[in-house]
Amino acid sequence: MLDSASELEFSEEKATEDPSQLSSLELSGGTASSGKNAAGLPEKTGYPDSVYVMAANIFQGIRVEKSPGKVLIKYGNEPLPYSTEFEDESFQRLSYELAFSALKYQDILESILIDSYIFPSTTIPDHLNSLIIVMLYDFQDRKFQGRLLSDNEESIAEVLEVENLLNSFKTKLAAALARCRIKHDALSIYHILPETIRNQELRASTLPLYAWINTCKISPEEVYHSLKKKGYNKVESILHIDDKVFAVDQHCYDVLIFPSHLKSDLLNTDLFKDYKLIFQDKSRSLAVHSVKALLNMDDDILMVNTGSWYTVAHMSVLTNNNTSKIFVCGVQSQAKDPDLKNLFTKMGCKNIEILHETFINLESKDHRLQKVKVILLLPRCSGLGISNPVEFILNEHEDTGLLKDFSQGGTSEDKLHVLAQQQYEQLTHAMKFTRAQAIVYCTCSVYPEENEAVVKKALEFQDHGIKVQPYRLSPPVLPLCSLKEIHLSTDKFFRMEPSEITNGCFLSVLTRERDPSETVSVKDVLARAAAKGLLDGIELGKPSKREKKKKKSKTPLPKAPTADNNSVQMKIAEFLSRETNANANRSEALTTKTSLPQKNTNQVGSSPQVRKTNKPTTNPLAPTFMKNTPPARPYERLTNFVRPRPEDRMIALKPIEIVLPPVMLPFSSSQGIRSHVPTQQFYCRWVGPKTVMPGYLSTPSVPRSGEKPKDNLPSSLPRRPRPWL
Repeated sequence: MLDSASELEFSEEKATEDPSQLSSLELSGGTASSGKNAAGLPEKTGYPDSVYVMAANIFQGIRVEKSPGKVLIKYGNEPLPYSTEFEDESFQRLSYELAFSALKYQDILESILIDSYIFPSTTIPDHLNSLIIVMLYDFQDRKFQGRLLSDNEESIAEVLEVENLLNSFKTKLAAALARCRIKHDALSIYHILPETIRNQELRASTLPLYAWINTCKISPEEVYHSLKKKGYNKVESILHIDDKVFAVDQHCYDVLIFPSHLKSDLLNTDLFKDYKLIFQDKSRSLAVHSVKALLNMDDDILMVNTGSWYTVAHMSVLTNNNTSKIFVCGVQSQAKDPDLKNLFTKMGCKNIEILHETFINLESKDHRLQKVKVILLLPRCSGLGISNPVEFILNEHEDTGLLKDFSQGGTSEDKLHVLAQQQYEQLTHAMKFTRAQAIVYCTCSVYPEENEAVVKKALEFQDHGIKVQPYRLSPPVLPLCSLKEIHLSTDKFFRMEPSEITNGCFLSVLTRERDPSETVSVKDVLARAAAKGLLDGIELGKPSKREKKKKKSKTPLPKAPTADNNSVQMKIAEFLSRETNANANRSEALTTKTSLPQKNTNQVGSSPQVRKTNKPTTNPLAPTFMKNTPPARPYERLTNFVRPRPEDRMIALKPIEIVLPPVMLPFSSSQGIRSHVPTQQFYCRWVGPKTVMPGYLSTPSVPRSGEKPKDNLPSSLPRRPRPWL
């Protein structure tokens, strides 16, 4: 450091000899713009006069106002006149960047002007002081070299006056800048900035570029092929890669990622000139993709505070195959309608309708909004999750006051409270739209006061008096691609923290609880689709047997009879006597039969082994249950036989499938049995009716070949009489 006066004089003499050498270590290498010089790009040659004037007016509105006791330079209140005839996006970007840079170094630039004795020795009016600040920043950034003027450029008198003043004080300005750097022990005044601002500028210079594909004009495969022809290679990640590469975003399938240094090269390609690829911050793509995941084919969308018209166009592209309509509110000037319609036409968007009312003034009963099911709310916020505020202001049409917050490293509590209150009012107003079923709330803020606090407060105090289901917090509808994202989304909020690959983002999805009275069956959905002509050529099939069974099982069971139990017991006794006669008939039929055809045996059922027994079965009706038997097929006729219960209640039982024990033939010897009975064991398979009295079995009749079956006697096997028929 230079501590003595002689050393300061020596420094000033060196500045007199070559001022550009003193400033060689200044902002060069510190800011994003001077970083370009370090990369070998041409040195800056200055801006057009109109850029200086517009930057001075922007700075006038965002400068830091100091207390009366600390005022060094007085700024006037009158803006400088300038023409907007040649104002375009690049012109605005240069003006905002110059104004923002001057704002960050306002204190340093003011001290240089005081130390060089420009103030108060000059007689320049106060309203030109903003112009002096922005031109001084550019002057030292050019290492105090002269500006190159274009021959066809129209000069502005105020700019020439200030430029002549700065050139006359060039040596003193360079010396004052050197002393300021030495005072702060910094290689350049860039290192005098707070660390938070320096880190933010570093992130802004390396942050990847995000661009979404306009699928109305080109498919993703065609974009990949076109980029490959231009020398771009598709990779998994573009982090720390300086080559011409691109990658597909993990959250949004139609978003591509490029390294930051390729922007100028990409803007000159036909893909961007023809609106086939559009640069935009990823947070806006996350918002529209969340809305897309909540939509049905014919649901309309209401977009609030959209900012960039590219966000509206992206939403339109995603719903191009639907019958949805997109309503955009807040366009107060009807003079912009032709330009907007022309832009949407160039991009191939057709389902956009512009509303000139503000969102707060829109009523939920508006006839135009009766089919709106999803509301996308992008409220104005502090935006401190963004690394490049200039791009954010230009793209999202945000207030220039955002630049002031960024230059100071944060938002004041008073302003944060005002923003949070506005966001809460908009969210509660969105909840009043009774036909809407979902709300997507998205900000670029890192403050919980603008994010979780607003959503939780709106859910807590939502109006339960209206006859609709209340809103609830729903999990994110976007894919979670890392453990960190899963951890950040445990409370059902989707968050992305500012990092070297993306800006910050907060997203919340609110959906109404399902009304039980409005449940819709699959049949109703298909009927609606058929009514709308969406199932042309497709016939609705008949209900399956399983569905029929379910319907029949849902039919109410017959009530238990209230007659006396004696009458029921009499019926049971009568049925038992008939069964006894049936057993006798079966024995006679088996005695007279000599052999059984193999075909009939297979129909009745067989067993691989014959179990020998010497004692006849005492109860031939005792059922033997088989496991894993196929389900029984019910008969067509229904009966209402029920079994009485001790508690005097009659309950209808479900039919089951059982197998009878082996049939014992009344032959005198085992040889007779072997000659007349096949080696297989007979099991009589019973298939119960829909409602039948359990415990009493029936054997299906097997007709003898060449002989008509009789009603009272079986042909091949004796069948039991069925008194319920």
